[in-house]
Amino acid sequence: MRHRYVAIRLLQTIPVLLGVSVVVFYIIHSAPGDPIVNMLGIEATDENVAELRAAYGLNEPLYVQYFNWLGDVVQGDFGQSITRERSVAALIASRLPATLFLAFASMVIATIIAIPAGILSAVRKGSKSDYSVTVGALTGLSIPNFWLGLILILLFARTYSILPPGNYVDPLQDPVNAVKHVILPAVTVGTAFAALLARQTRSSMLDNLNQEYVKMAKSKGLSSRKVFTRHALKQALLPVITVAGLQFGYLLSATVVVEQVFAWPGMGRLIWAAVRQQDYPTVQGTVLVVATMFVLVNLLVDIAYSYLDPRVSAS
Repeated sequence: MRHRYVAIRLLQTIPVLLGVSVVVFYIIHSAPGDPIVNMLGIEATDENVAELRAAYGLNEPLYVQYFNWLGDVVQGDFGQSITRERSVAALIASRLPATLFLAFASMVIATIIAIPAGILSAVRKGSKSDYSVTVGALTGLSIPNFWLGLILILLFARTYSILPPGNYVDPLQDPVNAVKHVILPAVTVGTAFAALLARQTRSSMLDNLNQEYVKMAKSKGLSSRKVFTRHALKQALLPVITVAGLQFGYLLSATVVVEQVFAWPGMGRLIWAAVRQQDYPTVQGTVLVVATMFVLVNLLVDIAYSYLDPRVSAS
């Protein structure tokens, strides 16, 4: 039954990715301006423009361009960047590790802070700890990440020189230095994520602590620790896992501003530059890769959920 559930979820990803590709392709091609004219400059002749448009296949009808591009993507070819003398696949390969490292570090920091804080807030409902976590979560959701990033750089990199102001270092080549460089951007990205995760953890814990099976376990004489760990905590973490998975997928595409602030060479900066330059192949390829990763992360979350709660795969 579980294998059937996984197979169905895998098949459901196909129309999602096709829909994303169609929407992105149409939007970027509908934007005003001409990337060929932008690339050649105002002194370009009509002949030069027509020749280069034909070289990139931009003289074909839009639906023909889409199916030509989709056929190449299926074969692993994302095309050639219009504004850079590199393939889109090479550009993605050079930027994706930085984004994954930042997203993973942000998730680790947020999880370490948020889940214990949410549990503490729920267990001590109405206490000073509860109010402190609630206020902290609201503050984390309200602070603009670009402002937080600038404040962190000003305090920890410029004023006290405790940490470097970003700049990506390959963790495979220099792990210690890479961790130092990722702390500030990871805290900036992970603050809102931690706030959301703490609120979800608190809400889920409160719901489970008020369930009948928890009250029955207490009435049987089990200690509060056993009731908490064996009964309430496991069930409470199920929706938290779902939220964490969704947010991790969001982190892959929500780091554009933070990458600009910290000069982080990730996918966000690549997409932003490609959009400004109307680099069609780069925008289409990068967005499709990010969407694919988002879908795969959610698929993994659903699969994990089906193992933790068999009722999901049975339904």
